[in-house]
Amino acid sequence: MDVYLSLGSNLGDRRANLKQALSLLSESVEIVKVSSVYDTEPVGVGEQPRFLNLVCRLNTDVGPMQLLSLIKGIEAGMGRDLSLRDAPRIIDIDIIFYGDTIIESPELVIPHPRMRERAFVLIPFAEIAPDVVHPISGERIRELTARVGGRSGVVKKRRLEGYR
Repeated sequence: MDVYLSLGSNLGDRRANLKQALSLLSESVEIVKVSSVYDTEPVGVGEQPRFLNLVCRLNTDVGPMQLLSLIKGIEAGMGRDLSLRDAPRIIDIDIIFYGDTIIESPELVIPHPRMRERAFVLIPFAEIAPDVVHPISGERIRELTARVGGRSGVVKKRRLEGYR
């Protein structure tokens, strides 16, 4: 199953945090492709540090709920306080797409419900998979990216190396 995740960090050594999260993920799933890193403005919350964000494509047979559990374990293991929504964080990992699966449960919503509003997700997503189709809207990622606001707050940096 092709799965797309968004990773972000705005505390500590942000680049090292992204590398560590990818390394931990690669112990359980196959990471197929990773976007460049993007320096981005925080969205929706007052004063906090800028984020580094990326999107990666996984190939896995781990089910969506098991993947969510794996991700939450990685976040907690890296020191993220999961009780504070939208607070600064060492690492944030979101499931954006899980193939063309649509899930709406209290624990998990796929596709990610706010991804179409987030330039920090769409721009790196479009870098690695511009023709992937949103399973609900039917639009390609490049089409969603062309319309999203906030693109000026997303600055491309270099790719991560050596995360495995």
